[in-house]
Amino acid sequence: MKISALLTRGTAPSELVEAELDDPRPDEVIVRIEAVGVCHTDLVTRTELGDQPAVLGHEGCGTVERVGSSVDQLALGERVVISFASCGGCTQCRAGHPGYCAWATALNGSGRRLDKSSTLRVRNEPVFSSFFGQSSFATAALMAAASCVPVGDVPPEAVAPLGCGFLTGAGAVLNVLRPRPGDRLLVIGAGGVGAAAALTARSEGVEVIVAEPVAARRALPARYGVTAVASLDDPIPPVTHALDTTGRPGSIARALALLQPRGVLALVGLGPAEVTFDVRTLMLRGLHVRGCVEGDADPSVLIPELIQRYRSGLLPLDQLVTTYPLAAFDRAVADQQAGRTLKPVLVPTS
Repeated sequence: MKISALLTRGTAPSELVEAELDDPRPDEVIVRIEAVGVCHTDLVTRTELGDQPAVLGHEGCGTVERVGSSVDQLALGERVVISFASCGGCTQCRAGHPGYCAWATALNGSGRRLDKSSTLRVRNEPVFSSFFGQSSFATAALMAAASCVPVGDVPPEAVAPLGCGFLTGAGAVLNVLRPRPGDRLLVIGAGGVGAAAALTARSEGVEVIVAEPVAARRALPARYGVTAVASLDDPIPPVTHALDTTGRPGSIARALALLQPRGVLALVGLGPAEVTFDVRTLMLRGLHVRGCVEGDADPSVLIPELIQRYRSGLLPLDQLVTTYPLAAFDRAVADQQAGRTLKPVLVPTS
């Protein structure tokens, strides 16, 4: 199947090219992409791959266009959000924690299927694809049917980031931190993940403080009752829960210092591999530090719940996104890094 795909090579300008998408295998589907979010993980991976040609994108939303012979849970024309890939059969998957799937790295970051076959060719040569099981920076993408979550008649640009970024922020609140009314949550960083976390906590009736140096990113959560400060050095009262989206050692240390006894800190930002903190402080104050991947969520469960919150007006996902044509990827990234855009979403044209 011929499609248009956004080809990247490191930090060189991206290129919209004609590509050939593989036919779906029995358990796979092809989705016509209507919107796809740009995530920090796309940018990190692009840099790590260097000059290797790649089609990234892992927050796709679109309509089912072709189905494999054994797929019976999805209908042609059905709108779906595509989330990360998981095997469905390992201990973590069976327990409802597919983000910790035993095959997560191979399925989501190898650039191939598990059998090493490529799903995408450009100029007759295989390229790095199957990113997070999809590679949705394209007009169509191929993935396992199990990665698709039906979402009904909702704006694709608003819900596409539920495939990863919004899922991570909201899931960290609902599945890991679990604050309740009367608690106070500190969110460090108000990009797409942090903003989704802050608004989700507000939908739970939780007091939220966001620390974000970029004024434009502070403005949106502030409109929904979030206290926004520019720096962790600003006066911040003790908090019961904290979420760090930055991965910066100084931010993690400051969050621990602000936690009340028995407080909980969740980490979702990738930074240095090692962070130093005082173990005695953790022990004597009963503090908890939790890692969190993909919001510790089962996408098939959490995505519909978040869409219901969106439909009811509790979670204004559409206010977090700014749309760009697929070919304007480089401009979208520049706008995001400059703080002009909170969550860029690319809209392909067929």
